Amino acid sequence: MKKQDSNRNGGTKRKRKRKFKIIFALILILFFVPLMLGTGVFLYYIKDTPELEFSKLEDTLSSDIYDMNGKFIMTVGAKKRETIPPNQIPPVLKDAILSIEDRRFEKHIGVDPIRIVGAALSNLKGNHTQGGSTLTQQLIKLSYFSHRKEDQNYKRKAQEAWLAIKLEKNKSKDEILTYYINRVYMANGIYGMKTAAATYYNKDFNKLSLAQYALLAGLPQAPNDYDPYAHPDMAKTRRDLVLREMHENKKITDKQYNEATAVPIEDGLVPLKNDDLTNKQIVSDYYLNEAIKEVQERTKKDVYTDGLDIYTNIDIDAQKYLYGLVNNDNSAINFPDSKFQTSATLIDVKTGYVRAQIGGRKLGNNQKKWNRAVESKRDIGSTAKPLVAYGPLIEESSYGSGQIFVDEPYFYKSSKKPVYNYDKSYRGALTMRESLIDSRNIPALKALDEVGTDKAKHFISNLGLKNDVYEGTAIGFQASTESLAAAYSSLANGGVYYRPSYINKVVYSDGVEEKFEPQGKRAMKESTAYIITDMLKDVIRRGTGIPASIPNLIQAGKTGTSNYSDDDVDKIKGIGSPDISFAGYTPKYSLAIWTGYDEYFQAIPVYDQQLAMDIYKNFMAYLYQSKNLEITDWKMPNDVVRYGTEVYVKGHTNTQYKYQTYEYTTEYYEEDDEPSSSEVTPATKSKESTVKPPVSETKPPENSNDGGQTETPSTDDSENEDNSE
Repeated sequence: MKKQDSNRNGGTKRKRKRKFKIIFALILILFFVPLMLGTGVFLYYIKDTPELEFSKLEDTLSSDIYDMNGKFIMTVGAKKRETIPPNQIPPVLKDAILSIEDRRFEKHIGVDPIRIVGAALSNLKGNHTQGGSTLTQQLIKLSYFSHRKEDQNYKRKAQEAWLAIKLEKNKSKDEILTYYINRVYMANGIYGMKTAAATYYNKDFNKLSLAQYALLAGLPQAPNDYDPYAHPDMAKTRRDLVLREMHENKKITDKQYNEATAVPIEDGLVPLKNDDLTNKQIVSDYYLNEAIKEVQERTKKDVYTDGLDIYTNIDIDAQKYLYGLVNNDNSAINFPDSKFQTSATLIDVKTGYVRAQIGGRKLGNNQKKWNRAVESKRDIGSTAKPLVAYGPLIEESSYGSGQIFVDEPYFYKSSKKPVYNYDKSYRGALTMRESLIDSRNIPALKALDEVGTDKAKHFISNLGLKNDVYEGTAIGFQASTESLAAAYSSLANGGVYYRPSYINKVVYSDGVEEKFEPQGKRAMKESTAYIITDMLKDVIRRGTGIPASIPNLIQAGKTGTSNYSDDDVDKIKGIGSPDISFAGYTPKYSLAIWTGYDEYFQAIPVYDQQLAMDIYKNFMAYLYQSKNLEITDWKMPNDVVRYGTEVYVKGHTNTQYKYQTYEYTTEYYEEDDEPSSSEVTPATKSKESTVKPPVSETKPPENSNDGGQTETPSTDDSENEDNSE
């Protein structure tokens, strides 16, 4: 029995030893195999790491900007910077930087595994206060690598870590921190914290307050977002976060924390200096920002540090004129006050090249912070009608300008609310041309209803407009002047859409040249573009766009006015509209203008509602006169025919007229009225609304023109359209 027990116990012990060995082997495999694989991948990634050069930690390469003709305009990223030696780091600033950026800076070797694990756990908890990169790694990233998110791959991270370790072996902690303090971008074209202290506070670097040091320490993470001039609320949030980290890191007391967070963000800030009216000011306010965005998008290079030659599409003379037109007190435009705003974009219709752009007026130091021409999307009113209503219908149904729509009492199908024209009246049977000339709302709504919102959305998406399309979109939607000018360019050039472009070539610091040719795509049939253009010529010639007409210049365009909803009545300041737009074009240029107030409920009075057309008229006249441009007309496509005043798609002229006529009441409807069958009645005997079709489809005589309609529409340029639903 004892021998059996002994054998049993021995067998159990051997089994336990085998299990232990298996578990130990599995642990070794699970630990060392990933370690070996990770080491192999790391070594592979770092084999072509760039050499560590200390000069790169100190210097930046500026970029030169050129206009459309290759003429030098300005330099950006120039070294506007004062540096400090390692022994002059203000202790409070050092505490602030390390508290927010790298608390273990004095302990790690360039990379910090504890910080990486801590950041990962923090991210899992939803707290993104700190990342896994050390301050040393951030310095390497600033000096060697692209900042774009898509470039932050594992290979780049491995090389960044390797260079950080090498830097830590060669430089002291204070030397590394000094590189960082002198190197970081601090917004408003400023590099280095000492320069920022002098620019923002007009103080010696060693004499700032705790709150001011905290602001400087927090800026480098997102300098444009935390700019105290442009975004004071975001700047204060970031500064207070730095102070909180300092408090948690036991670098400041409760009293110091409470006092510093109570300081207003603008405390001690001095106004930024305004230079004289130079190319830099005129261009950098708006155009340059968009050009830089495009460079970074296309090349993944940093304009401020990578030493590029950037050839833009800007017409510098046109830009200067437009800038002066909306900013000079003695210009031809009489703005009501300094708060009245405008944005404008001029595009070459054959290339999509943006030739000039203004994103606001009378904005002082905040000029370059918000480009209304690109970033602001306000209601464009009836400039939407050719794009979202008539354009898609012509494209899908091959309608011509003589297509009949009955302007009569009409109700939204979705809400059953009545729709009004600007004059609260109805004109009966109208051609599409007359409907556009007098900017009638009801024909536009009927056109969109006929073609359908899905096809209309597809049509405008081909024009670069990503708006959803609803029933009321026929008479207004939101867009920037950049996107509106680009969409109208497609009408001007025969139906090809070009994405707005600000640059055409970049030459890199090593001499390599990269060109960016226009890339157009057909957005509509040539016949569609021509028929719309032919009608919009009459809008300027004898319709709501008369104030924009320029003698002897062949042009087309559309007015746009938005309205407040009934729910906004108590909020409106004054009597008028929130937005007035105008989009006009020639065979050479497309120009879109928006006017209004940033404060939405500040109404534009009726006597200032022509200002968008005034800007268009003055600027377009300048372009043709100053450049002595040839005045040309649009050539009619082979598949379009003209009968008298109207143009049609060849083979579709006899489908244009509906023999059904209407009797309609001129009674006005209140918002809460419901339509009834007695209010809108089809009939067959109303002579006043009967239109006869063309007799045949023979070719028109050679001297046929497109003028001379018998009806004369109202030329009330205020339109006062009902865009609410």
